[in-house]
Amino acid sequence: MSLTPKYRRVLVKVSGEALMGDGQFGIDVATVDRIAIDVAEAAATGIQLCMVVGGGNIFRGLAGSAKGIDRATADYMGMLATVMNALALQAGLERAGVPSRVQSAIAMNNVCEPYIRRRAIRHMEKGRVVIFGAGTGNPFFTTDTAAALRAAEMNCNAMMKATQVDGVYSADPKKDPNAVRYDSLSYHEVLALDLKVMDASAISVSRENGIPILVFSLGDRGALAQVLAGRGRATIIEEK
Repeated sequence: MSLTPKYRRVLVKVSGEALMGDGQFGIDVATVDRIAIDVAEAAATGIQLCMVVGGGNIFRGLAGSAKGIDRATADYMGMLATVMNALALQAGLERAGVPSRVQSAIAMNNVCEPYIRRRAIRHMEKGRVVIFGAGTGNPFFTTDTAAALRAAEMNCNAMMKATQVDGVYSADPKKDPNAVRYDSLSYHEVLALDLKVMDASAISVSRENGIPILVFSLGDRGALAQVLAGRGRATIIEEK
């Protein structure tokens, strides 16, 4: 049965940790390929896709800062880690038969394209998946904020936040069996309840630009296409 997407253009935010698979560090190629297949299925519906990936599987700026590295320097190191992950995702997408481009907020022309908004939009219009690396290109901003910013710049109709659980809970459901799952939330409720879905800056950017956030489980095979078609299990965050 074919799936008809509810949105024309979306940004998918994937954490760096999601690329580790069952490992404790680095990139698991089999996991990257599984994610790429899910993205390929979503792209096959005709939707225009872009992605932002974190770098926590390789280096996290905040943790590096806590160990004595200057915070700005640590954040730049984290940005470089996201470019490595973006290249890994690109390789996975190409193996899945999906044309893709990596654009970095930090210029590294021998490795990938620089971030150019109009070029990124043109890539998506041609059916290519664009993967944005290096966050916003500035220290002190998370990749969640970068995802919200790029979603706004790309005129996306929604942002997909891939996590390890099937939505937003009042607490970590893996640690608290009494955690309550929410089907929908307002931006204000996410901030007021301090739910830690995304950082406050990302929520604010999404709210100001009217971009709904759909939180779903990346571990569920085919979940991305299902959620995009309005059939999958996810929590939607939007203005009420």
